[in-house]
Amino acid sequence: MFKINKFDLLVSIYIFCVVASELMGGKTFHLFNIGSYQLNASVAIFLIPLVYAASDIITEVFGKARAQSVVRSGIIMIFFLILFSFLATILPPSSRFLPTEPAYETIFKISIRISIASLIAFAVGELTDILIFAKMREKLGSRALWLRTNVANIISEFFDTTIFIMLAFYTLGQSFGGNMIFLSGIILPYWILKCFMSVIETPFVYLGVKWLQRSGVAERRESGGLRL
Repeated sequence: MFKINKFDLLVSIYIFCVVASELMGGKTFHLFNIGSYQLNASVAIFLIPLVYAASDIITEVFGKARAQSVVRSGIIMIFFLILFSFLATILPPSSRFLPTEPAYETIFKISIRISIASLIAFAVGELTDILIFAKMREKLGSRALWLRTNVANIISEFFDTTIFIMLAFYTLGQSFGGNMIFLSGIILPYWILKCFMSVIETPFVYLGVKWLQRSGVAERRESGGLRL
């Protein structure tokens, strides 16, 4: 019978969301207009809240140390993805692949600045989320999971969004005030949208925690994994 360890599956989903966000997050799509202001979002908006939800689930069930280990693994995966992207795009293409090389480079050639901004923002945001969630759990115990996960996500996603936008799009040739006016117009709507997605996905955190907690006894009994 097909068996899989539930924690392994959750970590795999976490890494998938991280890598897919890095590879495909460069595309934006139109959401709606607020007056003359057009609100767009990256396609990664559907994945980033899942990343934070997964880390909250792991923290709730397995503790802060295990969640931090998973986040560090995600950071290493982003770093490896950046390195391989550069290697893959600088290698000369074969004659058969030559016609599609420009499209390949357009998709996968990530700038150093954007890549570093993404890596730093992800590290700070995720580790902040785990720290806040763990501290609130010390105070509240297992109560108010909805409050703990959303407070941790809202604060950490603000750091994530602000750090990424500031590092990626701050223009040195312009004044600080001019930069802040422009960047805040990107940061605030995008952060609010992330918060909205986090609230919507709160029920999945409850389901994920129950799903893992239900398997706790089985995991200790079956070293070969859990039946799904």
